[in-house]
Amino acid sequence: MNKNRFSLAVGLMLIVLFALMLFTFQVRETEVALVTTFGKPSRTEAEPGLKWKLPWPIQRVLKFDKRVQNFEGKFEETQTRDGYNLLISVYAGWKIEDPSKFRNAFADGATARATQTFEERLRSEKNAAVGRHPFSHFISTDSKEMKFTEIEKEIEDAVKQSLLESYGVRISFLGIKRLGLPESVTQKVFDRMKEERMRFVAKLQAEGLSEAQKIGTAADRDRAKLLAEADAKATEIRGQAESEAAKHLQVFEKNPELAILLQKLAALEVSLKDRSTLIFDPRTPPFDLLEGSKLKIPGSNPK
Repeated sequence: MNKNRFSLAVGLMLIVLFALMLFTFQVRETEVALVTTFGKPSRTEAEPGLKWKLPWPIQRVLKFDKRVQNFEGKFEETQTRDGYNLLISVYAGWKIEDPSKFRNAFADGATARATQTFEERLRSEKNAAVGRHPFSHFISTDSKEMKFTEIEKEIEDAVKQSLLESYGVRISFLGIKRLGLPESVTQKVFDRMKEERMRFVAKLQAEGLSEAQKIGTAADRDRAKLLAEADAKATEIRGQAESEAAKHLQVFEKNPELAILLQKLAALEVSLKDRSTLIFDPRTPPFDLLEGSKLKIPGSNPK
């Protein structure tokens, strides 16, 4: 009896397991599942866990890796708008956004063939973007001319739109990984960079000369201003001196003997300023003032 119960329990368990296999499926964390009904997409399951379905051949489950798939394009030669050749490679990452479109574009979601197709599309859009820009947007001595970010954005926008509409794939990231020059254009690039540097030096020299001219002009202007102010001050002082001299002149005109006496005294003061011995004719002005004078002048010894 116990044996029959055990066999029945095992049978029931097998039936349950078989039913679960027919009517359920498991979605992992890294997967997205597409459920088709009679070969046509009916729903998408992106959340992990146990899901329900009808048994085959009514419904079928196709699973895709929903993680980001990375790939890098070839390091190959392409031409800029102004005719220079560049070696450039672009990297990108993509993930499945619409499993139904992806399954229709690639038989049962062949990831390897999808990567190959995306790489060809990326190469085409990369060459088109490079051809729209001059060489200086990639390599230049002036950092303001560099347009790496803008070029990457152009490529990403072009690839993103076409891949999403055609293949149900979303670009997660994209960028320029390597940039090089063929040997045939290396010397031309060096010559061009040298010319750009010489133009930059000439520009700095011109700016320096202009600044020096401005400084010289300002100095001349300040000098002229100071000289004008000094001349005005000197004219004012001379005017005051002449005014004072005119006052004294009026006094001297009234009394010329006083003027002569003052001139002689001034001359004596200069002559006897230092300790000295004088030999002179007593009648020689201004020493005639000392003739017959009993006044002793300190520091003198007249003879």
